[in-house]
Amino acid sequence: MDGPSASLPSVAMALVERQRRRLTQMDLAAIADTSTRHVSFIETGRSLPSRAMLMRLAEHLDVPLRERNHLLTAAGLAPMYRESRLDEPALQQAQGAVELVLKGHEPYPALAIDRHWNIVAANRAITPFLDGAAPRLLVAPVNIMRLSLHPDGLASRIVNFGQIRAHLLHNAQRQADATGDPVLRALFEEISSYPAPPDATDHVPSLADTVAMQLRLRSEQGVLSFISTITVFGTPLDITLAELAIESFFPADAHTAAVLRAALAD
Repeated sequence: MDGPSASLPSVAMALVERQRRRLTQMDLAAIADTSTRHVSFIETGRSLPSRAMLMRLAEHLDVPLRERNHLLTAAGLAPMYRESRLDEPALQQAQGAVELVLKGHEPYPALAIDRHWNIVAANRAITPFLDGAAPRLLVAPVNIMRLSLHPDGLASRIVNFGQIRAHLLHNAQRQADATGDPVLRALFEEISSYPAPPDATDHVPSLADTVAMQLRLRSEQGVLSFISTITVFGTPLDITLAELAIESFFPADAHTAAVLRAALAD
């Protein structure tokens, strides 16, 4: 169908993004340097958004690159961002950077994950997160959400399981809701159905003892405690890079640091 109604799919997507961020049309008009009337006309389909306007709205709404391509395609425009495999020549520099970060973080664990929470790379110190897990959970691609919460994965070894489970489920649901990705939705429904270990407790550390949520794992060397940081690529123009995250784990106490250093020294 010709005319303004042809852009309705992209209009609906933009409207959802605005409402999800709790912005009024006036708010969006101000930050996108346009008029409230124009925003209203775009959302009701009375005006066809240009590529420049769609990109300006997407930028201010912080729409992920994958969804920006969907916006453009729905409006009858060519997508702007490519999607490459991490092992393709085009991403050789990026792959090298990932490997450098992972290697440089040893003797502490670090891993790179894609948008579906699958591990795409990891360093040698990741062993504490794999010990004792059922072999079927370690078949590539290993899903970190499934590995962490499945009863045959890390669940029985996580001291503060209730706290970690609530945190991971919140992140999984938020990402599924934000992207509308059916794979992420199915993953959230799967992991939220896993039963908790019989002895699971929240075991929330005292705020006086920690500055960030800890992952506390039982091991043969005693309880290992970790805090983590997330690293993403700055200003990526490739969807794969935009959706790649590196999680680096740091020892939260001297005992954990000593165990990790000794493990790689052997």
